[in-house]
Amino acid sequence: MTEFNLLQLSEQQPGWCEFTTDAGLLLRIEASALGVFRVRIGEATKLDDTKLNPRAKARQSLLLARTEILSEFDVDSFEQGWRLTQSNTAVEVGGSPFSLRFYQDGQLVLSVGEFAQTASQNSSSFSLTLAIKADESVYGLGRSDCFDRRGQRIVSDEHVENFFPLAWSAKGWGMFVHSLHRMIHEIALSHKEPNYHVEVVDGVLDIFFYIGNPVDIFNQFSATTGRPGQPPLNSMGIWLDQCEGQSLDEMGKIVDELGESGFATDTFNLSPPSLFAFANDKLGLDWDETRVGDVRHFTKERLKGARHLCLPALPGIPVDTLLFRDLEDRAWLLLDDDNKAYILDTPAGKVGLLDLTHKDAYQFWQSRLQQLLDNTDTGLSIAYPITIPDGVNARYGDTGAFLRQQYPLWLEQSLFDAQAFDKTPSEAYVRRSSLSLNSPRSMGMYIQQSVSGFEHLGQLLQNHLSVQASGVIAQSHVIRFASRDKRLYLRLLALSVFCPGFSFMADKNSLPMAFDGKTQEIAKVFWDLRYRLIPYVLGAIEDATRTGLPVQRIMALAFPQDEWAHQYHQQYLLGPALLVAPILDDTDRKSIYLPAGDAWWDLNTGIRYEGGQVLDYQCEIDTIPVFGREGHMLCLGPVLNGLTDFNSARILEEVWLFGMPLHNPVVMRNKIRVMQMQGSSYIRGFEGLKILSSEGLEVKRRGAEVRISKER
Repeated sequence: MTEFNLLQLSEQQPGWCEFTTDAGLLLRIEASALGVFRVRIGEATKLDDTKLNPRAKARQSLLLARTEILSEFDVDSFEQGWRLTQSNTAVEVGGSPFSLRFYQDGQLVLSVGEFAQTASQNSSSFSLTLAIKADESVYGLGRSDCFDRRGQRIVSDEHVENFFPLAWSAKGWGMFVHSLHRMIHEIALSHKEPNYHVEVVDGVLDIFFYIGNPVDIFNQFSATTGRPGQPPLNSMGIWLDQCEGQSLDEMGKIVDELGESGFATDTFNLSPPSLFAFANDKLGLDWDETRVGDVRHFTKERLKGARHLCLPALPGIPVDTLLFRDLEDRAWLLLDDDNKAYILDTPAGKVGLLDLTHKDAYQFWQSRLQQLLDNTDTGLSIAYPITIPDGVNARYGDTGAFLRQQYPLWLEQSLFDAQAFDKTPSEAYVRRSSLSLNSPRSMGMYIQQSVSGFEHLGQLLQNHLSVQASGVIAQSHVIRFASRDKRLYLRLLALSVFCPGFSFMADKNSLPMAFDGKTQEIAKVFWDLRYRLIPYVLGAIEDATRTGLPVQRIMALAFPQDEWAHQYHQQYLLGPALLVAPILDDTDRKSIYLPAGDAWWDLNTGIRYEGGQVLDYQCEIDTIPVFGREGHMLCLGPVLNGLTDFNSARILEEVWLFGMPLHNPVVMRNKIRVMQMQGSSYIRGFEGLKILSSEGLEVKRRGAEVRISKER
């Protein structure tokens, strides 16, 4: 093990500094952006991005959207090292012993020390230790059954479906470890020494440190990795998932029955296996006629029909074909150590995986999907989870953890490109259940939850919030209902309405028709509310594409200064305006904390509450506890019979005011603006809308302008 005990400043430029180490390695610190410090350690040639080969550049583009330096340092030296300052943030670099100390507004935020390198014949790794406070919670790092990751040891490729390498603290720092190789996070495993230890099995250590409040951290992280693409409008409605062995005609009958009962649906998500079949004896990809039937009819009536489709895809070549043997010989498949194709055993049969790290294989797969989907509004899903064990190799030697984390990036990017190639701005929906390093960059993350008891509601909410607290802007879920408890069903439906998206399995047990008439009436209220909320939810997603803030925000992210709020794990902020506290047990009561610093308006009663208090709240089965944040407003659309009725020229019907409007509303394609003057709010964009004002306010219309002021 080599420790760094001596540094020398070797080169200084406005946006970066380089230091030599006694280990013969180079330390480079970059002012990536305001409050963002990129720290890299390695051999000088490996830190030079201008010398990356084309494959390495292509991989980097999958991980980083911003590599340029956007800020500058002021550099000062002192007895123990150097201080690099940008605006109100700074890092002190200790030379002997080596350490990093990050500051904001003169206050120490994070200390990093104990850097070391371990090298062997086959691998090299770097380790470092963050000194965190005894009471400091660490959030992020992927899907989890608890928000605070203290006491956990997380190995990236052992948790490849649930891991994401963004960690952050409400104390003012975040850390993104940029690597495709194995990384190990050990967070406060010892109560005596509550340190956060990170090890990266890579020849280069590359970490982005974000200094600022959580909102700034998520914004800068999103800029680093790439802003997410906008989802198509059609993906925002209510989905129906095809059951195994169920035909499209059988799904259609269920949809007709739903429609007759007043329940609209918008998207058919078709079940695996892939709807795209490889040719037997040549390099070709076409529709699987055993699934779609007559291709012309399928294209005309289904792909270009009124209902949105999401289709499963998998770059897997059946092993019993001539094409499989041909591609194995050409090394277009992932191979084992004996140069034989790695076989993935799927429920539909054994397949070899097309090596998407190989440029020609990737181009064939992506371009052929693009041709098949031309002039359609179609989503794509990954048909089956892909596991890649040790001993499997790509064409250029990628293997192990490196390949396990890289392969999903190429697959997800190919599905995104196949949909978005001719759309401006880029719109695509790539549905997948496994987290990857690409997850923040596109919509489509989901979880399937079989619900048979109230404990599953808490698990579902935890799943949603932990994923979005890790830098993913949104997640949906699939409901497979396995109970006859109508109270459980309605609580599940209420929770789903206030999530980024949800779908039902197309079996009658999961749908409202399985219940009595009264239950169906309540379900219809929630169903209609979901459509009315689409302008707000899609507006929150549009904000997320600019800011990186997720749609559902845990209390520590939404209210970092209110430490009391952080204890309330089963409530969340939906967008900036709505505090949602779903009831997740078989009662009608909930203990709800209203965060300090704001007043809150109960959407069910219209009562105003000061923040900083706990409510013992009672809520009947036909509603859900939701509170509007004072100074904000909620813009609702009309009740729709599906998104085919969506009028893009008239997306809103009603506005709810939570006290005097101070903030522009969150709404898709927002053109509503709030201006303050003489104790009143003047708002443009409310023409023809019904306005529900809070108690004590009066509304006066003046042509295209609405004036809202206190009652006299």
